[in-house]
Amino acid sequence: MPWSSYKLFCLIYSQHNLLSEERGTLLALELQGENGIRTERVRPGPGSLLAGGSPCAARPAPSLCGWSHTGPSLSRQRIPTATPLGGSSTPPPALPRPAPPLARSRRPALGSSGGHRGAAPRGRDAPWQRSPGQPGRGGKAGEEAGRQAGRGSCRSAPPRRGEPAALPDRPPELGTGRAGTRPGIRLQRWKRLEVMCQVTARSLRRAISRGWQERLPWPSPAPAAPQRCSPARTPGTAPARGLASVAPSVRFSPAVRSLFDEPLAIAVQGLGPRQQVTLRTSLQDETGELFQACARYRAGDDGELDLARCPALPGGSFSGLEPMGLLWALQPQKPFWRLVKRDVRTPLLLQLEVFEGHGDPPGQLLAQVQHERMFLRDGVRRVPVREGKVRATLFLPPGSGPFPGIIDLYGTGGGLPEYRACLLANYGFAVLALAFYSYEDLPKDMKEFHLEYFEEAVNYMLQHTQVQGPGIGLLGISKGGDLCLSMASFLKGITATALINGSVANVGAVLRYKDITIPPLSFNAKRIKVNKSGIADIFDVLSNPLEGPDRQSFIPLEKAECHFLFIVGQDDRNWKSEFFAVEGSKRLQAHGKEKPEIVCYPGAGHYIEPPFFPMCAASMHLLVGMPVVWGGEPKAHCEAQIDAWQQILAFFRKHLSGKPSGISSKM
Repeated sequence: MPWSSYKLFCLIYSQHNLLSEERGTLLALELQGENGIRTERVRPGPGSLLAGGSPCAARPAPSLCGWSHTGPSLSRQRIPTATPLGGSSTPPPALPRPAPPLARSRRPALGSSGGHRGAAPRGRDAPWQRSPGQPGRGGKAGEEAGRQAGRGSCRSAPPRRGEPAALPDRPPELGTGRAGTRPGIRLQRWKRLEVMCQVTARSLRRAISRGWQERLPWPSPAPAAPQRCSPARTPGTAPARGLASVAPSVRFSPAVRSLFDEPLAIAVQGLGPRQQVTLRTSLQDETGELFQACARYRAGDDGELDLARCPALPGGSFSGLEPMGLLWALQPQKPFWRLVKRDVRTPLLLQLEVFEGHGDPPGQLLAQVQHERMFLRDGVRRVPVREGKVRATLFLPPGSGPFPGIIDLYGTGGGLPEYRACLLANYGFAVLALAFYSYEDLPKDMKEFHLEYFEEAVNYMLQHTQVQGPGIGLLGISKGGDLCLSMASFLKGITATALINGSVANVGAVLRYKDITIPPLSFNAKRIKVNKSGIADIFDVLSNPLEGPDRQSFIPLEKAECHFLFIVGQDDRNWKSEFFAVEGSKRLQAHGKEKPEIVCYPGAGHYIEPPFFPMCAASMHLLVGMPVVWGGEPKAHCEAQIDAWQQILAFFRKHLSGKPSGISSKM
């Protein structure tokens, strides 16, 4: 009999039994034809979308389609039977309540005691529980047969989302319990139903899902978290074994801001177990030039990355266990650029980014945070000094004082660098950052220096009410070092002098004091070596101050009445710092003076700055007129800066405050 239209209602019931491997599903098909309404029941085979298998079938749900589920037991209600168009018909059995299709829930399935084992009403066998021609069994026998049928070995996997329903390869026996149904008609009906089910399965599933979500009293589950480690984005890396339940975050200690010379603890939380990430730090100076460093890491089994415990993997700016590597490994994006802090009242803003994987370019950005690196501790006072000819800035610690006093001098760069002086003041010293050329009304170039200018600065410190006497200390680097030696040799009131890669000979300009003139050490420009990159090596340019006329350039440091500390970078390519320190020590001892402290650092270059300043490998030299190499290996140079800073602090505490140093010399 031809069928003109079909109306399909799919109700799914999934049986989840922890002790059974069977999932029984009842498919009720209500077919409306020319002569009436038929209700047929089929059992879809494995792999069918209509076979159910949702892991949320056991979730409690409100009543729907005549079924109510209130707990471990199930109750059912009879659905009214459709009246046929041409006479009476056998009333169909009650239909099971469908399970809510919420595939993302992880609630456990119902146990064997709470599951419903039979879909056919009491006293009647379901069509798949008997073979063709077998009469239906009623009463307890029918119930027992229904229970046995639910213990089969069928295990159907749910179809992938978005794919059409897959129906069984072999059509079940339709209508075997009804008299007068021929097998040919049954097969023809099944093929038509199969085509229609494939077309409408997707829309039916979405409609049923929306219906359940509208009826459920609890909120819909959140979307699944995105995968954190994508093998396609980072080739050659394995995906994370587990995904974090929270977004990655960066933890600093101190949390928001810290002094530039203080260590900074860095950790990343919320990663997947052993997840591979790339960390990148960025810092801009006041001119807008960018410094960056990056390192590759693998998180621990707990999803946490602590830079104090996790070594950096090869492929970044550094490798190995380097808790502060992301700071000292910073390198300028502009060639021959050196990090110098001009305004110490504002912090340098450090930015840390966490990227997924070890790719180049980096993968997805997982976390980003900023941290302030300060130069002035709370309570430290900055006092501009314009007394007579002196052009300087005085930094005073909190309190009324008096404090041990230090004059701080830099090199041939000129100007008024303040960052080292203010960092020293954070430790209880009154420090005067002194300019001596190329600043305001001071001389614009290095032709000659008059020691009377520096004497005026010394007297200013000695007469200051917040500076502790009877003497002060001197600290100088490069050209500032030999100026400190000259001040200690000719001026009164100097108790301790520390030199960082300084010279024992007067360099670069004529030095005059009263009727004394010290000529500069001669040099031979032909000894400059320029490599293929255009960087000059001036290590051998200066002449030997122990030979010929250049002996007049040797500073008479034997006249000094103070203690000396020589900080030496053994890879200094500016000049022979270690040679100068050794010769200065010989001359002092030859005149019966105290042997100076000499601390040498293998792998350290010329610019030994306060801790965690990035090493400057090469930059512009004002006297040479081209970029020069300063020497140094980044890691060794960083270690030298940390230790040298402690040596300098201990040296001044000992000789200016009378406190024991507690620091042992390396040489």
